[in-house]
This record gives sequence, C-alpha cells and structure tokens, in this order.
Amino acid sequence: MRIILLSKEYPPHIYGGAGVHVEYLSRELAKLDGGQHPVHMLCFGDQEEEVANLKVKGVHLPAEFSLQDLSPKNLLDTLLLNVLMAGSVKGAEVVHAHTWYSHLAGCLIKQIHGMPLVLTAHSLEPQRPWKEEQLGAAYLASGWLEKTAYENADGVIAVSQPMKTAVQDLYRVPGEKIRVIPNGIDAHLYQPKPNPAHLAIYKINPDKPYLLFVGRISRQKGILHLINTIKHLTSEIQVVLCAGAADTEEIGREMEEKIKEARAQSLNEIIWVRQWMPRDHLISLYSHASVFVCPSVYEPFGIINLESMACGTPVVASAVGGIPEVVVHGETGWLVSFTPRGTPDSQQWEPQDPEKFSRDLAAAVNKLVFSPEKLRTMGLKARQRVEERFSWVSIARQTLTFYQELVGRI
Repeated sequence: MRIILLSKEYPPHIYGGAGVHVEYLSRELAKLDGGQHPVHMLCFGDQEEEVANLKVKGVHLPAEFSLQDLSPKNLLDTLLLNVLMAGSVKGAEVVHAHTWYSHLAGCLIKQIHGMPLVLTAHSLEPQRPWKEEQLGAAYLASGWLEKTAYENADGVIAVSQPMKTAVQDLYRVPGEKIRVIPNGIDAHLYQPKPNPAHLAIYKINPDKPYLLFVGRISRQKGILHLINTIKHLTSEIQVVLCAGAADTEEIGREMEEKIKEARAQSLNEIIWVRQWMPRDHLISLYSHASVFVCPSVYEPFGIINLESMACGTPVVASAVGGIPEVVVHGETGWLVSFTPRGTPDSQQWEPQDPEKFSRDLAAAVNKLVFSPEKLRTMGLKARQRVEERFSWVSIARQTLTFYQELVGRI
C-alpha cells in the first residue's frame, strides 16, 4: 500500500505532540511487513530525505507574495503550502492528514486522485478558544477548514476516547468511521538515563528534589496555574520549567510577571529554561525529576506524559481529556480533579476555581515527593505501562489495518 502523510510539522521543525506523532508513525509504517508499504511524507519546510521506504519532502513558498492585508498572512501562507502539497502527489492508495494546517491538501488530494482521506484528531479548533488570541480572525478560517475536512473524511483516528466523542459531537462523524488509536513513545530512546552533568548545565541542585514541566507557554498547557501552585509547595522542592516559545506576546509577558511574583512569594528555587534543549538533556532531566507535572486545561492525549513515564518518573496531571487513559491514578501518578468553568457546550476550559486547582496540584506533588517508596513503585509501573501499551509498532499496525479497511470499502 502506498501511503501519503501530510503534516505541518516534521523534524527538525517540531513544536508539539502532532509533530512527534508523525515522526514515529511515518518511520514505523515504512518498516511494516518488511517494507512493503512506501510512505511519502509531505510537510512544511526544507526537508529532503529518502531512507529505505520513507521519502520526506518539505514544501516552502518560492517567493514573497504581495498582499493588501497582511493580518491573515500566516493563514494564506498555509493555504498556498497546501496547494503545493496537493501538487506534489503522484499516486497512492490513501492520504492521511494531521491537524488543520494540512487539511485543505488532504481534501484536494482526495478529490483529485479519488483516494480515501484519513484525519487524525490530535485536537479540535472549537475546543481551543484561546487560539483566537494567537490567530486572530484566521481562527474562524481554521475552524471552517477543519469542519470541512471532517465532513469529507472517509476515516478518522482519535487519539483518545474523549476525542472520539468530541469528533462525533462537534462534526457529526458517524462512530463507525472513527477508530481510537493512541499516541505512542519510543521506549528504547526514552528510558531512565540519569546524567548529573546535565543537571549542572541548568544549575539544578542534585541534592534536592524537583518537579519538572516541559511544554509551550500556552493557555492550553496550564503553565500559569502551575506557577500559582509554587507558593503552596514545600520549600525544599525545586521547580524546573522547560518552557520556551510563548503562543503570544501577551502570555509571554504574563509568564514573566507570574515568575517574578512566585519568586517573591516563596522560598522555592525556580529554574526557567527558555532555550531549546537537546533530547538527551531532556531525557536526563526526566530521569532525575521526582515528579513530572502536567497541569493542562485541555489535552486530547498528552504524549508528554508518556515521555516522563518512559523515563521512570511518575506524573501529577490534571484529569482532562485523554490524560486518564495514559496516567493511572494511584499507580503511575496522581490525577487532580479539574472542573471547567461554564458548560461543555461553551468550551470554557479554565478551572472553575483556579486557586483550588493550584492547591490540589501542590498537595499531590508534596505528597509524592516525600514518599520515596511510592515514587519508586510508581516509576516502575509507569515504565511498565509504557512498554506494554504504547509501542509505535503496535500503533503503526493498527493504523495500517484501518487504511486497509477503508480502501476495501471504496
């Protein structure tokens, strides 16, 4: 089976979970059945590589275009890149698009070449109202593109059961068109690999426990709620925040102010790592951390939690979206109850009581950090769960089987 994958992100240009997903899915699909299924990966950028059965081609705009209104420039650039993607296809049996950034190309390829279109629901635009702060008026267009793609899709892969429900509720996709296939992790790459030299680079005290956060400075990732938690933590706990790019200038400024306030209100050492971190450094920081904290207010799956668990580190996370399908409460970490403001239909994802949410996060961290036996057993169970349930080989096989079912129907 010849497979086309479409994505905005692909190494080295990755900034979120969808990019990690397509990196590993493309490689494992290309290996299945002794390499019988050629994979053509189209993405945004200047990538150009061909390894065995996997061909990667980045698309980029050939020149600057003159626009009267520059406000939707990123959106218009995205649409032009989608047209270039659609024009880069020779032939295949299935096309699989990831996130709204590649949905137009998927729809065009489906119509031009008559092949089934598969979408993976990593997240959904109506559930991310904070994106309007980032995209402006283009947010309405991204929502329309996403809705149109789901209406035209022959099959949908949801990364968790809550995402399946959301696809059905928001876009009326019949349940028989949807398969729940989770994200995965490379357990050979992500495994306990402590290296004290890496702690020294980032000025982390190896003799004191620390909690770790890794993620974007984003409303979705709940990092501002985590900073509000610091004043409730036991003072011996270091706080290590690997948080670089901000979604907007506004939330970047908020982050600066919140960090300043937290340092004034508590005795905890706060280490904010803003620069890009090599993967081996990050794995080492996961491995040394007492707990990993994921305070997301919206998380369709939460691949970042798998990275921590694979390194043998338990997780304290908000009980939202697909996170409870990854983190087993009381076994591989603690889940903190999250009650959103408003009703589900209003898509208000901020906590109803932000201060209570922050206190509950802190209580879970305090409870775990000073329970060494609990940390040890949870870390072992976390690693075991990753190995047993989230192999990329298994996920690629499930995905290929879904492709084959769809091709058989058409």
